[in-house]
Amino acid sequence: MKNDFHLVIICGPPASGKMTVGQELQKRTGYKLFYNHMSLELVNQFFDFNTEHFNNLDKHIRFSIFKEIAKSTIPGLIFTLVWAFDLKEDEEYIQEIISVFENRNLRVSIIELDCKLEERLRRNKTENRLKHKASKRDLEFSDKLIMKEETLYPTNTLDGEFEDFNILKIENTHKSALEVAERIQNHFKSDKKTN
Repeated sequence: MKNDFHLVIICGPPASGKMTVGQELQKRTGYKLFYNHMSLELVNQFFDFNTEHFNNLDKHIRFSIFKEIAKSTIPGLIFTLVWAFDLKEDEEYIQEIISVFENRNLRVSIIELDCKLEERLRRNKTENRLKHKASKRDLEFSDKLIMKEETLYPTNTLDGEFEDFNILKIENTHKSALEVAERIQNHFKSDKKTN
């Protein structure tokens, strides 16, 4: 018999609050949280970001964890990442993550955070972010990276895009992580009724 499993993917631009929302959601659901930088920071101890060795090792670690969770009785996983919506390989990456859990009675919720650049630059300096993401502690470099990535690829959807994924988009510029987590939980309840 398959166990029910809820995969919650939180995406959005850098410093939009994905990890912090994930932390609040973890408290409310008991799901395990795997935020993007858990593996990134580990691999960065050995290889520079975005090199071949870095990307290979990061993906190996992530999918090893996913596969073990898929074989376990853990009821849910919250995973965060930046999704470049114009890159086909990012969409395929999401599908690849989802496919790992297809041996469970799988429920997938994709949450997209939409946060204004000015607020993201403020959040880039918060204590919680710097505590968990060592690579962001060089604030000048980190701010410049956010500004650069803003021009490289879209990290938020436009109306009508990616409808097959049934993404819940939340504008969270002026919302606390707790408010967003409550909104997501309410969505879980209403979404379950329609399934």
